[in-house]
Amino acid sequence: MYIELVVALVLGAVVALLFLNKKNSVLKAQDDWWGEGSSPQGPEDDSIRPFKIETTSVEIEDLHRRLDQTRTFPSLEESQFHYGFNSRYLEKVVSYWRNDFDWRKQVDKLNRYPHFKTKLDGIDIHYVHVKPKNLPEGTCAVPLMMVHGWPGSFYEFYGIIPLLTEPPRPDDIAFEVICPSIPGYGFSEAPHKKGFDSVCAAHIFSKLMKRLGFNEFYVQGGDWGWLITTNMAQLEHNTVKGLHVNFAPPDQPGLPMVLSLLLGRRFPKLFGFTEHDVKRLFPCMQKLVVDAVKETGYMHIQSTKPDTVGRGLNDSPVGLAAYILEKFSTWTDPEFKNLEDGGLERKFSLDDLLTNVMIYWTSRSIISSMRFYKENFAKGLNQPHAKIPVYVPAGVASFPNEVMHTPKLWVTKKYPNLKTYTPMARGGHFGAMEEPQLLAEDIQNFVKIVEKRTRE
Repeated sequence: MYIELVVALVLGAVVALLFLNKKNSVLKAQDDWWGEGSSPQGPEDDSIRPFKIETTSVEIEDLHRRLDQTRTFPSLEESQFHYGFNSRYLEKVVSYWRNDFDWRKQVDKLNRYPHFKTKLDGIDIHYVHVKPKNLPEGTCAVPLMMVHGWPGSFYEFYGIIPLLTEPPRPDDIAFEVICPSIPGYGFSEAPHKKGFDSVCAAHIFSKLMKRLGFNEFYVQGGDWGWLITTNMAQLEHNTVKGLHVNFAPPDQPGLPMVLSLLLGRRFPKLFGFTEHDVKRLFPCMQKLVVDAVKETGYMHIQSTKPDTVGRGLNDSPVGLAAYILEKFSTWTDPEFKNLEDGGLERKFSLDDLLTNVMIYWTSRSIISSMRFYKENFAKGLNQPHAKIPVYVPAGVASFPNEVMHTPKLWVTKKYPNLKTYTPMARGGHFGAMEEPQLLAEDIQNFVKIVEKRTRE
């Protein structure tokens, strides 16, 4: 006990010297040109254009031809999802995709909500914009931008949009929801130059909200959406009224984090740890290192040489589906890797999963989406925004099966103005798609607190 305490104090002092004495700064971003060639002379086209997703017989026939020509390869006996996507189940997915999946029907579903494009910093930005239909007289909708991550898309929010724009209870807030595609994802144009990272995306999305006429708004995100919306709150602390995330990986280590890792298992109440915190965090080496390495192989590829593997995925729909859908298995529930079907249809339908894959396939965006890792990690982990706390009101929905667990104590270092921290009843990494009702309720509760419609 005494040795642990001494070690903790020494490590804590070192960490304090390295991190706690640094002065906080303000995150800044500048306009850049991400379009082809040099920036044009004169003002940029700021028009907002309606956009409709379309398909053709040629596109569908090309997909079917590639599906028919796929070369199978058997999985090892009893390997389930431990080696990646199980081949037996993949054959079922491919068969459904080829013979039963109706892309035209799904395109109609995608077009259920209004889509738009507008040019910002030289590239076309795609977004879905849904307004409430039946606002009570004398009330205004609250603008909310929701940002997806990888390997998701704006389609992740199709289940939660009606719950937010047409809430069931009369005392609920009605939201006006804006769901953009990250540049290089789906139907947003990919940057044509190196260096487009999360801060650049945050800058563009902040400009998008201003172009839409919003002087104040809320932001919400998971996966990359967590980082982009966090950067938006750092860039636009006067216009972002509140930040809600369902993914909040640990920030740079500080004294509380070091002490809690050393002593938290033995004295959990001292650090406010719940039973779930202890279960997810200890033993530290296994939980924080070994498990993380097992689930981050894709990250090493995408943050170093995304274009190489990306070319294969861009050519093969089956390869693309296996690469993307494997994440919807193990990131939804780590125990799903013990199942031959990866548990995919326990939380999702094949139609929804393949629609997300088709957004990547038809837009040919897998390579540019993977480059986002390269651009963010190429600058190292010590970027300016990593050192800056978020002072706008923040809320965190902590799903129990999230890939990386962050207890409340660690969250407050990055988000000192934390209004809500909710241990969610169930769900994993794709919260909006897995548990839209639970996430909608948590967003409602958070915004009501910030808007002072209820007590904290």
